[in-house]
Amino acid sequence: MGYYVYILRSEVDGTYYKGSTEDPVSRLQDHNDGRSFYTSGKRPWQMVYLEQMPDKREMLIREKKLKRGNKEYFEELISGEKNIVSQFF
Repeated sequence: MGYYVYILRSEVDGTYYKGSTEDPVSRLQDHNDGRSFYTSGKRPWQMVYLEQMPDKREMLIREKKLKRGNKEYFEELISGEKNIVSQFF
């Protein structure tokens, strides 16, 4: 499939969760089915940002950068050109 970083937004309280995956569709399902400990208490989740990376190394570097971001940074990304979430959902 590829390598992706993503941002989820909780439909309960609007908080963001950042992660990486090789299968965005299955990963969102995992979060919404409660198979991820950290996100299980704030379900349901909506994937609001998805960016494809060239390889696993770049994916992990990008994920670390995302995890340091703030709400304003996430909102910029969500409305930006690199967001390919509409191609999956």
